[in-house]
Amino acid sequence: MLLPTSLVGSYPQPEWLIDREKLSKQVPRVRADDLWLVSPDKLEAAQDDATILAIRDQEHAGLDIITDGERRRESYSNRFATALDGIDIDNPGTVINRNGRPIPVPRIVGPIRRRQPVELRDLKVLRANTDRKIKATVPGPFTMGRQAQDDYYGDEEAVAMAYAEAVNAEIKDLFAAGADVVQIDEPWMQQHPEKARRYGIKTLNRAVDGVTGTVVVHLCFGYAAVVRDKPSGYSFLPELEQSKAQQISIEAAQPKLDLKILHQLPSKTIVLGVIDLGDMTVETPRVVADRIRRAFDVVPPERIVVAPDCGMKYLPRAIAFAKMKAMADGAALLRRELSKA
Repeated sequence: MLLPTSLVGSYPQPEWLIDREKLSKQVPRVRADDLWLVSPDKLEAAQDDATILAIRDQEHAGLDIITDGERRRESYSNRFATALDGIDIDNPGTVINRNGRPIPVPRIVGPIRRRQPVELRDLKVLRANTDRKIKATVPGPFTMGRQAQDDYYGDEEAVAMAYAEAVNAEIKDLFAAGADVVQIDEPWMQQHPEKARRYGIKTLNRAVDGVTGTVVVHLCFGYAAVVRDKPSGYSFLPELEQSKAQQISIEAAQPKLDLKILHQLPSKTIVLGVIDLGDMTVETPRVVADRIRRAFDVVPPERIVVAPDCGMKYLPRAIAFAKMKAMADGAALLRRELSKA
């Protein structure tokens, strides 16, 4: 199929499940159990129900590759990052975030190890509730390393490599359980390009070593709800041509990205962000089709997957659904036009 459609990962969590007002003020790096509105003994069942709602919305909108909406997560990274051995979750550390402010983060006090799968049950619930292709998402080793205070290794590359080992084991379990695609979220490569050039690709390749399924790497400038002013170009992107990942996911709509940079990723399929999550106006299918078509001068349709710029979790559900449907309809419109050409 030309121009398949998918979410980047997240979809808005229901207001009966999580305190969306409190969530809107943060992207948690440590556990934030106080965000959940359901008692601990009923939380898993409630998250299952919310996941099925996310699946149905994606199916009704017409998406081709379905995610679980990341309904069980307080953020894209904290659930996995705090489930590993070697982390003191009761006494967090501190790092400086994208906006230059100190934030609480996992504190590394021993060897980082994955004792057991973290997202395997999430994937199984997703697989059991849709017949379409499915995608799982995991936080990347470079990003988790930048989002932690290291009180054990004393070497930032060693930290990232330890996270890469854990991510590698997780990805293999997800593919074994039926994932069609696994996405690795590495937004902090954009924030720390010099460090990413030093060891980012090395750790990313370790995370996918021995993996045979389709792997996506997602780079962005941050959630639109958190980062208002976005640069018009990536500080780290062409380097991903050297990664083992087959697909690279970028945001292009809100930052009005100059797509010529994609010439430097000649072997990669591009997951193209065509939905602006910083604008509450819902795109028309024609606007979506035009945004996709602009990439054709650089990337042929056969190497494009259509997606929003980033995760949708901070949008109101009605707007998220309408944007998602416009995205699917726009891709279908362009698909029909290409078939007649």
